This record gives sequence, C-alpha cells and structure tokens, in this order.
Amino acid sequence: MARTSSQNQNEKNKIANWVIRSFVSRDPLFVNTSVSLLHSTIISVSVVFILVNQCLKNGSDGMFEHSQLVGGTWEWAYAALCFSCGYFAYDQLDMLFYRLYSGSIPSILVHHMILLVCFTLALYRNVTINYLILTLVCELHSIFLHVRKVRRMAGIRSAKSTIVRVEWVLNWLTFIFARSLSHILITIKLVVDAPKFEKGVELPLALFGMAGMNFINVGLGIDLFNAFKRERNPQKNSDHHGE
Repeated sequence: MARTSSQNQNEKNKIANWVIRSFVSRDPLFVNTSVSLLHSTIISVSVVFILVNQCLKNGSDGMFEHSQLVGGTWEWAYAALCFSCGYFAYDQLDMLFYRLYSGSIPSILVHHMILLVCFTLALYRNVTINYLILTLVCELHSIFLHVRKVRRMAGIRSAKSTIVRVEWVLNWLTFIFARSLSHILITIKLVVDAPKFEKGVELPLALFGMAGMNFINVGLGIDLFNAFKRERNPQKNSDHHGE
C-alpha cells in the first residue's frame, strides 16, 4: 500500500512538472523549484491541518506521548507522508537527471536520501508515522527558501524592496522555529524516550536521521546567513568579485 501510494504521488509530481514545463517555463531549475514550492505549500498546509484536526478531535493530552508518536497514526498523516515520499523520490531523480546540485557531496541529495530511507521504511512498517509528520513542520521554512529562489529568478533582488525584507523576516523566523527548533525538540524527545523503544531499527534509524537533519540544518543556516549578507551588501559583493 505504501509503495502504491508513493508511486501515485510521484506520478502527480510528474504531472505538475509537465504542466509547468508546458505552460510556464522549460528551465529545469525553475521547474524543479516550482514543483518544490508546490510540495512545501501543500505539505505545510497538510501538517497544520493534521495537527489542528487531531487537537480538535481528541485534545492535545497524550498527543505527543511515545505510544502515539511511534505506534499511532493521526488522521491523514499516512497519506501526507506518502505524498512527501513520492515528491522526494521525484525530486532526487530530477536533480540527478538535470544536475541541479553543486559540490562533491551535495547536502540536498543527502537530505533527500535520509528522508527517503526513513519515510519508506516507516510507511512499509507503519510505525513512527506521527514522528515523521512532525519533522515535516520544517516545510514551512522550505516555502520561503523556494520563494526566494523564484523571486531571484524573476529578477527581484533589491534588498530595499519591501517584498524582499518581508521574505527574509519570514525566512529567518521559520528557519529558527519551524526547522531548527522543531528538529532539536524531536531529537531530544527521541533521546528521552529511547528506553521506551522496542528492540529494532526504529530508534537507531530515527536518531541517525535526526542527527543528519540537524547537521544539514547547521549548514543551511550558514548558507542562509551568507546569502543574507550578500543581498544586504550587493555592491560590496560585486566589488569583491571584481578584484
């Protein structure tokens, strides 16, 4: 079932890819970023809906208990995870096919590989679904990462622009709270609840996955800060390259 659901979501991502290529732009980077923005938006809305729906139906008491996070599955959580799993599979292939990455060990490819392993195993075994839904809170930040990329492709780069300023405020807020803090809290929860896990691959894989995510977040934060400095001082950056 998990495999079929993920395949269906992969097909939907391909359709979105085709629509953007046919009617908007054929530039591989623009298409990839647009599909990524679409995914981040849909998943962010879905995760918020899942959490709010769960609170309204059953209350927040016990919602984040170990038994719920590991063995339970909130309503719509499985479908949302399948959607993301399909997207990450598509995105990994798309980036490899069009070489939309840089560096000898691209962090984005490592990020997707970690998620694909964790998501696929969780969906197959139907465990830790709710834990993984919580990790997807970070997609709120991904929205603004993709918006920034699309905005720069559109030629809107002035640091004095209100749009750019608002975007950077939202970018930093979501990076700190939706991505960094949420992943740190999930990691702490895993460590605290470690004795409650049964013997198996769930805990080691979860700890490995979160360690990888936190490490990637550090690198992302550094890249984000450097990008922020470049946009705030475009003239200085231009002079530096001209030397």
